[in-house]
Amino acid sequence: MKRDPFVTHRSLLFTVAYEMLGSAADAEDVVQEAWLRWADTDQEAVREPRAYLIRTVTRQALNRLRTLSRRREDYVGDWLPEPVLTSPEVADDVELAESVSMAMLTVLETLGPAERAVFVLREVFQSPYEEIAEAIGKSPAAVRQIAHRSREHVAARRPRMRVDRAEQRAAVEKFLAAIDTGDVRSLLEVLAPDVVMVTDSGGLVPAARRPIVGADNLVAFLGGLVAKAPSDFASAAVWLNGAPGVRFDLGGEVAAALSLTVEDGRITRIYAIRNPYKLARLGEESALARSVAD
Repeated sequence: MKRDPFVTHRSLLFTVAYEMLGSAADAEDVVQEAWLRWADTDQEAVREPRAYLIRTVTRQALNRLRTLSRRREDYVGDWLPEPVLTSPEVADDVELAESVSMAMLTVLETLGPAERAVFVLREVFQSPYEEIAEAIGKSPAAVRQIAHRSREHVAARRPRMRVDRAEQRAAVEKFLAAIDTGDVRSLLEVLAPDVVMVTDSGGLVPAARRPIVGADNLVAFLGGLVAKAPSDFASAAVWLNGAPGVRFDLGGEVAAALSLTVEDGRITRIYAIRNPYKLARLGEESALARSVAD
């Protein structure tokens, strides 16, 4: 029996939507909308289902992205992408892991909707300019110009170092051990002197409203939190967005997820997500893919 192309490409479609929106919940909604449209389509008449489905998801994501952009203007505090729990295998695809990293998704937030769509489709999924043009309603020549601008924009802001996953995992484990034991010296050793922590709570739970800059300030902040932590506080290393990360639980519920940027064995940036709505999906892995497995 022939497999439904939508089922075949579902992980890829979710990944496209997630990279465009920075929200797993919204990406899932977009994929569901695409499925409804696909179900109403004369599927036998579609010559290239993959291109058709990516085009459908892109258009739906663009519509939602414009709405989300207006909504984020009123967001309380810093806005960070929604983290997703991933399998260790995602890290094996270096390009995919980099494209869904919290650092990259944060950079993509600085692009306009059309620029973001073009960058994701061209740089991550290698879609032809003609297909992208049809998806976003612009000419291939215009898409080439947008691709050039967005590529330069991202290159100027993206992390310049590609980190070995073993090195990153070691830094995460050292960070966790220092937190669990209250070892200030070890914590200072694993944090870069100019480390920055940005927290996203959406104003829904207590959190730092401004970025915390500097290892000494961050150690003091984290030490205060740990000292006040209740007995049902627990921490664990997890795979977030294709890289080692940290999960904190209170009473068996996820209270925070931390994505860490590591350079030369030390943590240079921490993205701390505390908004409970952005933590709701961390109980199950998200299937991410750049292509269809053979």
